[in-house]
Amino acid sequence: MEEKNLQPEEGALRVTKLTLYEAAAIIVGANIGSGILGLAYSSRKAGWPILLLWLIVAGVFTTFSMLYVAETALRTQKPLQLPGLAEKYVGKLGAVLVFISVVANSMGCMIAYTSGSGNILCTLLGLPNWAGSLLFTVPCVLVVWLGLKATGLWEKFMSTGMVVLLAVIVLASFLSGKADISRAVYADWTYAVPLLSSAIFCYIAQYAVPELARGMRHTPQKLPVAIIAGMVVTGMLLAIVPLAVLSLTGADQVTEVATLAWGHALGTWALYTANIFALCAMMTSYWAVGGSMLTNIVDMFKLKDEHDPKTRITAIICTVLPPFILAYGGFVSFVDAIGLAGTFGGVIMSIVPVLMLNSARKHSEIEPEWKCGWYAHPAIQGTIIVVFSLAAVYFICSMVGILPAGW
Repeated sequence: MEEKNLQPEEGALRVTKLTLYEAAAIIVGANIGSGILGLAYSSRKAGWPILLLWLIVAGVFTTFSMLYVAETALRTQKPLQLPGLAEKYVGKLGAVLVFISVVANSMGCMIAYTSGSGNILCTLLGLPNWAGSLLFTVPCVLVVWLGLKATGLWEKFMSTGMVVLLAVIVLASFLSGKADISRAVYADWTYAVPLLSSAIFCYIAQYAVPELARGMRHTPQKLPVAIIAGMVVTGMLLAIVPLAVLSLTGADQVTEVATLAWGHALGTWALYTANIFALCAMMTSYWAVGGSMLTNIVDMFKLKDEHDPKTRITAIICTVLPPFILAYGGFVSFVDAIGLAGTFGGVIMSIVPVLMLNSARKHSEIEPEWKCGWYAHPAIQGTIIVVFSLAAVYFICSMVGILPAGW
C-alpha cells in the first residue's frame, strides 16, 4: 500500500495561521449579519418559540455539516476552498453546484448588507441610501483585500465590541418597562416551515470552514472547538435579539431591519446604539463572506496565487460589484434575499459535505489528528439532507403561492 504524504502543501491559497479566538470570531462574525436583523420581522407571524425551535435544529445540523467540511479539509494535502474540495472528492458537478451555492448565498448576504447598511446610514446621517451603502462598502472591501489574517484580527475586535453593544441594548430593552414578553411568546404553526429558511441562512459560516482549516493546520484539534464555540455564541445571539425586539415593539411595529424599530422604541441613544450594532454585524459578516467568496473564485477558476494583484483585483470586482447593482436595481428585497440564499444554499450545503466526507475517508491524502464522531453516522447525514430539502420545497411553493409565505 502506498504511504500517504503527511505534509500539507501550499497552492494558490497560502497557509495563514489563526488563533482559536480569531477562528471562533470569524464564525460569529460571518453568522451575525443581515440574518439577525431580519429574524424578528421574518418570525413576526410564526412567533418566537417556533423561531427558537428552528434556530436549534438549523444550528445543530449546520454545525455537523461544518464539521464534515472541516475533516475533509484536514484530510487534504493542499489548501482548497469548497469548490476545490468538492471537485476532488465528488467530481466536477459537485464543484459547480457548491460554487453556485457559494455565489447564491454570498450574493444574498451581500445584497442584504448593501441594502441594510444604506437604510441605516440614511436614518442616522441623512445620506441617500446608495451613498450610505458606498460608505459602508469601502472599509469592508479594504479588509477583504488585506486577506485572511487581517480578517481574523478585525473580526476578533469587532465581534467582541458587537457583543458588548448587543448586551447593552438587550438589557435596556428588558429594563425599560416597555417590554412585554407575551408579544413574542406565541406560536402560529401555519407560518412555521418557511421560517426554517431564514434560520438556515443565519448559520452561513459553512463557507468559511475551509478558510479556518487553512488557518488552523498548525493546531487541527482546536478547529472543531472553534467551530462549535462560534456556533453556540451565534445561536444565543440569534435567539436573544428577536425576543428583545418583538417584546419591545410587538409584531405589528417591527420593521424589516429590526434595529430601526428597536431604536425608535427606546429613544435616540438606543437608535444609535442599535444601529451601530447592526452596522458592525453586517460589516463583520461582509468580511467573512466577501473573503470566502474571493478565495472561492480563485479556487474554482484555478487562478494564480491569491495575492497576485491582477488575480485579487479581478476577484474583488466579481465579489463586490454584482450585489451593489442588484441591491439598487430593485431586483430583490432585504428579507427575500435572506430567504432565497438560505433555501438554495442550504440544500446544496446539506448534501455535498456528506458526499465529500464519505469520499475523503476513502481517498484521503492525510490521516488527520481529529475526526468527526457519532454525528457522522449515515442516519444523521440523511436527516440533515431531508430537513434542508423539505425547507427548500416549502419555500419554492410559498413563492409561487401554493403554500403560505412566512412573511
